[in-house]
Parts: sequence; C-alpha cells; structure tokens
Amino acid sequence: MKILVVGSGGREHALAWKIAQSPKVQMVYVAPGNGGTPVETKHLHGITNIPISDIQELALFAEVEKIAYTVVGPEKPLSEGIVDLFRSKGLKIFGPSQKAAQLESSKDFAKAFMKRHGIPTADYETFHDASAAHAYIDRQGAPIVIKADGLAAGKGVVVAMTLEEAHQAVDMMLSDNKFGTAGARVVIEEFLTGEEASFIVMVDGKNILPLATSQDHKRLLDHDQGPNTGGMGAYSPAPVVTPELHAKVLRQIIKPTVLGMAKDGIPFTGFLYAGLMISPNNDVKTLEFNCRMGDPETQPIMARLKSDFVDVLMHADQQTLDQVDLDWDSRVALGIVMAAYNYPDTPRLGDEITGIPPQSEHHVVFHAATVFKDGKLVTNGGRVLCVVGLDGNTKGAQTRAYEALQSIKFDGAQYRSDIGHLAIKNK
Repeated sequence: MKILVVGSGGREHALAWKIAQSPKVQMVYVAPGNGGTPVETKHLHGITNIPISDIQELALFAEVEKIAYTVVGPEKPLSEGIVDLFRSKGLKIFGPSQKAAQLESSKDFAKAFMKRHGIPTADYETFHDASAAHAYIDRQGAPIVIKADGLAAGKGVVVAMTLEEAHQAVDMMLSDNKFGTAGARVVIEEFLTGEEASFIVMVDGKNILPLATSQDHKRLLDHDQGPNTGGMGAYSPAPVVTPELHAKVLRQIIKPTVLGMAKDGIPFTGFLYAGLMISPNNDVKTLEFNCRMGDPETQPIMARLKSDFVDVLMHADQQTLDQVDLDWDSRVALGIVMAAYNYPDTPRLGDEITGIPPQSEHHVVFHAATVFKDGKLVTNGGRVLCVVGLDGNTKGAQTRAYEALQSIKFDGAQYRSDIGHLAIKNK
C-alpha cells in the first residue's frame, strides 16, 4: 500500500521512517518533506518527497495515487480542515476534524473546554484588549504565563518571571502583533510549579491507546534557561510518569477529554497530546493540548516502537485501538535537537551540513529543517536535526546521542548539552 505523511519536520521524518519499515508498505510519500526524508536503505521501502502543501492539492494527489492512508504531522493543515476534506472524498486519514483541532488551534477554546468538563488546568482569563490584560497582570502579580491564543509554532508562550516581562509579552502579542492573528487574543494563566511531561495517546473516536511516555526540553539553553522554543530535545520513557501517575492522567485528563469532546458533538480522532505539569505532591494539571504528535517527542518514541505502525493505523481507522498491545524497545531513547544560528528568533538559512553518521542500532538522525541546494545539504529553518541515541538507561542514551552528534557540523549550530538531566537527576 501507499501511505502519505503530511509535513516537513523531524516528527514527519520519524513517522515516515517508522511507517516505511512495514512489509505492507510499497511507498511512503512525505509532503513536502525535507532533505532527509527521501531515503532508501535495505531496511526501508521507498520514501519520496512530494512538493505539495495545499490541502486541496494533497487531496487530489491522494485520489490520483490511490493513497491507502494519510497521517497528518503538523497542526496547520489540521486547523485548515484537511481531515474534513479527505473524509468528504472518502479518503482514509488519521487526525482530528477542524472543529476538534481547536483543542490546539485556540488556547481559549481549550481552556473553556477544560473548565466546562472539570479537567484540571491552571486558572486563566482571556483578553483582546491590551489595557485590560495589563490591568489583570498588575492585579495577579508575577510570575505569570502569557499565551497567544492561536498557533505560533511552539513560540507563543511567555513564562514571565517579572511584571515587566509580562507586560512586554502582552504588548508583543496584542499591540505589536508579532504573531499576527494567532496573537490577536491572549490567554493569561496562573504560574504552575513542578515538572513537565508529555502524555501522548492515539484516539479512534472512542478507544484510547497510550504511547510511550516522554519528556521534552522547551528552553533554548542548558539548565532550562533562555527563551521557550518548539523543543530542544526529548527522551522516552519519562521516569516522572510513574504507573500511578499514568493511571491518574488517563482517569482525570485523557478519558474526560475524549468523553467531553463526544458529549459536545465533536468526537476526537487522531493523536492527542496533553502537556502536563506535575507538582511535587504528584497533583497533575493540563498545560495545553496538541492535536498531533509532539516534536521532538515523536523521534525518541518512534525510535523505541517495535510494533508495525501501519497495523496500528489500520486499527485506528476501524475503531479497534482497544485490540492493540504495543511492543516497545526496553531501552531509553534520547533525542538532541541541533538548531540553526539565531534560533528561535530569525534562524539563518543555507549553512552547509556535513558529517551526519549512518544509522546504527545505537543511534538514528532525523532531519527537520534541511534541504538540498546545488547538491549540498543545508539548513532551511530553526530546528535542523534531531540526533537520537538508544541505550539501557538515560545516561547511556544521552552518551550515545552526544557521541553521534559530535561528527555533525554546520556554522552556527546550537544545541543543549544537558538533555535528559531531569531523568538522570531523579535516578
């Protein structure tokens, strides 16, 4: 069969890489893909880039090529209604409808939904007017969290530790219009303390299939300093998500979300990602929802998945995810993001990339913002590569990943040197 993966990042490379390992697959198309997705080795079937991003063109391509199944990676096509469009043409696709995708595409929708259905989350207010937002911040004090309501590529959240930072964030979003329509409305939340984790499940409309736990590093610099980014690294499993906590998250957050969406007449299908804040006494609250796999969490998760992912997708299509028992590599997988010069502000493009090591049983390199120009692999965006190491424990996986990273070179490359530090510290 032929499978279509929509997107161009490291998440999509990891999904295509895993799907291509299935003996059921003849070809994996990635639209539009990146410099690393069109690979073919003795371990994989063909992976081919298709230079299409428009959802109408993608639907036509899927019809003409008789695509058996489509998997959507990023949030933008979901918010544009790609799932509704494909389904209207009888095409099989995994993802939420445009209405269901509001859990991610509108922070205000998600917060109101959680409040309505009793799902634990931070207290909040929503503002269109900058002066009202400033007045609220003065009343609440700092630290406080300011979020652009719409999609901002993982950069629309400011954790303000001072009143000055909070007021600047409001001005940036509401007055300076830095995020365009995504920041035309802001959600201001109470600051929560604890440890963050990513909890990702697959949903077929009624059944929930949890994936391996993971934890990512949002801040640009070591020791969780610097600006928020789309994610500078991740590892799986996450020790902070104990079996007891896992059961609590399913009971208090995931199941009420799926039931609540159905009750509201918006049944959810696709990947559901809950960003969690786990307090020191193991209370858990929802920071945000994503309606797709996380990036960079997908890379270590897919590196650990031993089951045929195409079989899992077929079960999702048939609403039989309750019949799936996933098989995981017992090793830890840890991924380090290598980012371009000046990321996350205005990353420099066009720097040549060399020295990417071939895949081995201990590491794999997933491409994100890469492209071939004049026969050379060059940077093409902010987060360029994700180098994943696998080993028996977090420290070993960390060592494997940093060893593989050492040979990779491009001007201005930046990466953290402490990915996995929380898991190692908590051992």
